[in-house]
Amino acid sequence: MSINTFKLEEYLAKYEFCSPYLLCCSDAESFSMQELLAMATLEQKELWDNLSLGYTTVSGLETLREQIARSLYPTLSSSNILCFAGAQDAIFCALHTICEPGDHVIVLTPAYQSLLEIPALKNASVSAVALHKENNWHIDINEIKKTLQSTTKCIVINFPHNPTGQVITQEELKDLVSLCREHDLWLFSDEVYRLLGAPHTPWALPAAEVYEKALSVGVMSKAFGLAGLRVGFIACQDKTTIAKIEGLKHYTSICNSAPSEILSLIALTNKNKILERNNKIVSENLVLLNEFMQEHKDLFEWVRPQGGCVGFINYKKTESVEVFSKKLLEQKGVLLMPAFLFDHQSNYFRIGFGRKDMPKALEKLREFLV
Repeated sequence: MSINTFKLEEYLAKYEFCSPYLLCCSDAESFSMQELLAMATLEQKELWDNLSLGYTTVSGLETLREQIARSLYPTLSSSNILCFAGAQDAIFCALHTICEPGDHVIVLTPAYQSLLEIPALKNASVSAVALHKENNWHIDINEIKKTLQSTTKCIVINFPHNPTGQVITQEELKDLVSLCREHDLWLFSDEVYRLLGAPHTPWALPAAEVYEKALSVGVMSKAFGLAGLRVGFIACQDKTTIAKIEGLKHYTSICNSAPSEILSLIALTNKNKILERNNKIVSENLVLLNEFMQEHKDLFEWVRPQGGCVGFINYKKTESVEVFSKKLLEQKGVLLMPAFLFDHQSNYFRIGFGRKDMPKALEKLREFLV
């Protein structure tokens, strides 16, 4: 198997843990173990205190899958949920299961690299359908229709979108599902940023709840700010496909970390409390970013993000964004994420605003511009 270097992850591996100010992160503010365990019910605390550190069930702790369904996919049940060691494990196993040699797959771009690479690993042909700033990064159903082929097997979407922060509305999702149903297509929906974003975000329902051939990917890393747990999940109405994906998981993570499953259960039980705190941080940071963008509109422009905690900013100078980002890192210790990491040939960079220390990093950027 030959696979391309994962440019974004290689970039983060090189810089993320040695840069003083991270202004490109795609996750919300995290919690300490002490904070999270303080939210546990008496029953959950007992589970934690008496936890055996052996192997866990491949599909995920039954109580956890029940809570995932109850909290995030209320029209589904635990049998429609499959847990993984993070979203990347879920993406790999699901797309590797669905895609076959000779299939055609449509992926909305810019995109997280694995959404494009994994279908290609199965010798499926991949067509990128670009989101455009002129359309406020919205999905364009007509462009997708034009890209359909007789061998099209799956459409891959990601909303709230990384890196632009755009969302898909319920009406847009309805139109996309109608198209998929008409052509008997799978809809692979990366929803890891769902429920994190600006106030009054017009959230569409999870794709898995509205379409029988949809797979919704979720994770504890983004909106919940618990990336260190490495717990992701897929929701799907088709239990036969869930079983096939689980079969491939035997070759990857096999099962989840036992402590991470209990901690995820505690977090999901406290979903409203955690999301309220993290969305407050996002909202306050977005106000600061809007002020910054107005203050420096000669240098930068963007479409204000509608969901998630990332945005895509155009650096308007003739200097390349790669050079700009390198100088900023060297002089102020601030890390940005240039667009080439998303195979987007532009002078854009991704900015992240889900963490409490974003104002400090933004101030360092402001100092750099003086």
